[in-house]
Amino acid sequence: MSDLRVIDVGQISRELARLCGEAGLILPDDVSRAFASAMQSEPSPVGREVLQVLIDNARLAAEERLPICQDCGLAVVFVDVGQDVHLVGGDLAEAVNAGVRQGYQEHYLRKSVCHPFSRANTGDNTPCVVHTRIVPGDKVRLSLLPKGGGSENMSRVLLLTPAQGLEGVKKAVLEAVLHAGPNPCPPIILGVAVGGTFDDAAVRAKRVFLRHLGSQNPDPEAAALEAELLAMVNDTGIGPAGLGGGTTCLGVFVDIAPCHIASLPVAINVQCHAARHKEAVL
Repeated sequence: MSDLRVIDVGQISRELARLCGEAGLILPDDVSRAFASAMQSEPSPVGREVLQVLIDNARLAAEERLPICQDCGLAVVFVDVGQDVHLVGGDLAEAVNAGVRQGYQEHYLRKSVCHPFSRANTGDNTPCVVHTRIVPGDKVRLSLLPKGGGSENMSRVLLLTPAQGLEGVKKAVLEAVLHAGPNPCPPIILGVAVGGTFDDAAVRAKRVFLRHLGSQNPDPEAAALEAELLAMVNDTGIGPAGLGGGTTCLGVFVDIAPCHIASLPVAINVQCHAARHKEAVL
């Protein structure tokens, strides 16, 4: 026990409250750079106009301390706990929810969590969705991903047959994008997880959004698929805001994992242009 690093869960609550404010009001640098890069290559005048509006919106949100989008999202929190950490001071899940509750209240972010049938709002944007992993080390990494409903509604989990293979995966991604059209507020970002199980693929397809746009997948097979899917999606011509153009998608993140010999799970998570993500390490 003496070698364990002690962290009070109150620190986790305070950090998450801060991250909620930063995520809701300040667009990440990688997304801003992607907007600027798209402005240089977008062939459609209307598409460039939409991208300029997105750039201006992000600047004004940061300057005026206003939410980037009216949909401030359901808070998805990834918590990586080092195996040499001893958490004290309370329950981890309760601490995470307390931080989200405080952050959404302090920064006047819209509360979007409700009962699935009565649609009664819980009033404080909790419970949030928490994914916890035990990892090596003596730190706690908190990654916050506020997820909007419009883009989430366009996401899919499919169980393909093994015979459908790589071509089946590409077809599934393209069909998902064409079905979504303008609904997820393009330019979008795609998280594509192949392999694993039904549940595992869905989580990995969301976790990949913690990567930065422009980053290179270290797996050459995944990197090649990311590039091919990005080109395919941008060739659809859906464009910014669905008004036509060459910038339908800012980036594709692929995660490939082994699966059962009888299965080929594919999860496609769609992220809107307000791709908010913040991280802290305790």
